[in-house]
Amino acid sequence: MAGLKIAFVPGVTPGKWLDRWRDRYPERPLEASVYEGGDPLGLIASGDADLVFVRFPDGTSPASAATHVIPLYEELPVVCAPKDHDVELYDDAVPLDDLSGANFLDLDDYAQAGGAKMALEVVGTGAGLLVLPMSLARLYHRKDVVYRVLEGAPSTRIGLAWARPQGDDPENPEIEEFIGIVRGRAANSSRQPSVQERQQTDAAAARKKRQGSDPKAGQRSQKPGARGAAQGSRGKPGKPGKSGGSKRGKR
Repeated sequence: MAGLKIAFVPGVTPGKWLDRWRDRYPERPLEASVYEGGDPLGLIASGDADLVFVRFPDGTSPASAATHVIPLYEELPVVCAPKDHDVELYDDAVPLDDLSGANFLDLDDYAQAGGAKMALEVVGTGAGLLVLPMSLARLYHRKDVVYRVLEGAPSTRIGLAWARPQGDDPENPEIEEFIGIVRGRAANSSRQPSVQERQQTDAAAARKKRQGSDPKAGQRSQKPGARGAAQGSRGKPGKPGKSGGSKRGKR
């Protein structure tokens, strides 16, 4: 089988799934790379990736007629602020309402200019606050920036996307195999394509072996029926005779 090409957006850590694949199928090559560009689903359409770990707002899905997407897990939103900002005074989480008068940067403004990493540099200058998934705040952590969980803010989700088969095209068995790993299926799960293929091969080999050892197996031999012996006619049983002693006369 050909190798798989996996892409993932920053903040996703697919290492455990990649390691599991390599442990189970060391003979099958696997390429994995982080994608920091625009729409990651474009990698599937262009054929540059077979599967992509994508990020999308909670409650929505980028699935379409051309793309499957399964949600995997939710990401906590955090607010990033310059060091010594009032946000740093909160021990755990900051209610969104407490920041109603604050100036927030828009991450979309940095999509073509360094993304979250560049936006955090701007936060460090004191230009404003920034809401990010916690995974990105940790990935691009800076000494001049602090972050806290932001209560009441919309969260994001990470999902796994791949192309839907078109027309009568079958599902790619390697893609199905990787999806099974991400979903936590065991190596010997009957839902894994490789296990199904092995079971079919074993069953075919067993049938061939039985036929080779007994060529007449499964065939019913035809024998002429023996004529049964003539049965004698049985008479009808007679009525039982009446029995009983003589009547005793009257005295």
